[in-house]
Amino acid sequence: MRLLSRLASVTAALACVLVLPSQAVSHARVPAGDTGDAGDSASQEPFGAECRVRVDGSRVTAHCHNPYPGPDRVRLHIECVRWWDLDSDGSAVSAGPAQTVRLDGRCWKEVRAAWVSHQRAH
Repeated sequence: MRLLSRLASVTAALACVLVLPSQAVSHARVPAGDTGDAGDSASQEPFGAECRVRVDGSRVTAHCHNPYPGPDRVRLHIECVRWWDLDSDGSAVSAGPAQTVRLDGRCWKEVRAAWVSHQRAH
């Protein structure tokens, strides 16, 4: 039974890495010579907190650190395995410059996937 529990945890962690939505991936810096929209300075600023998501049984914890000067609103999303176990989308938390925030949530039983989405704070 312990092997099944570990296998479920490894499977959930692997699913988190493989099934991340495009918004959850930290954005790379825009090169200085980029010929994109020069009028939109917000799109040229580095953005996106770096998040570590940990699944431990039915509990999920994410630590997000924002190394950039602009605030990032992060939100934890959890998808549960059982059909009767409600998936959850946590409330958005603002991670200011050089700030680390903790997000947590849970399923009643097993976790299928967990990820963090990012949104620029205006």
